[in-house]
Amino acid sequence: MSAATSLFDTLQERLAPTAGPGLVSHGILVFALPPDALLPTVRQLRDEHGFDIFLDVTAIDWVDQVPRFEVVYHFYSTAHKVRVRLKTRVAEADPGVDSLTPLYGSAAFMERECHDMYGIRFRGNADLRPILLYEGFVGHPLRKDYPKQQEQPLVPYRS
Repeated sequence: MSAATSLFDTLQERLAPTAGPGLVSHGILVFALPPDALLPTVRQLRDEHGFDIFLDVTAIDWVDQVPRFEVVYHFYSTAHKVRVRLKTRVAEADPGVDSLTPLYGSAAFMERECHDMYGIRFRGNADLRPILLYEGFVGHPLRKDYPKQQEQPLVPYRS
């Protein structure tokens, strides 16, 4: 039994009550959980299971599904040399989840990027100013319904 398999079994047992059953996808442990379970689950991963590095956060726009957005997080344990992915779904009407900034300082910048591109709000992140786009940019360019030909108000068209 590999260390990853042993850790997966442990996480499966400990996280399943809130996160549901997990699976392995491309060698990464994956758990889907409700938005209200995100912060406690991440705290448990960090404090009890050694996931000391927050790698990234992104989103997927499932434009024809309800809830529309899937927010995806990746973590790494330097002790176990294993990654874990957490996924949670949020509705288009209220695309928000709790910020991970209280647990990982680096979340501040990664959440700003996800907010820029998809419009996901991270409750508790005090600085969601644009990080990739400019102030005044209209819309969220990685949403599937974003009009590709839209001209932005502060950037004149160059021919």
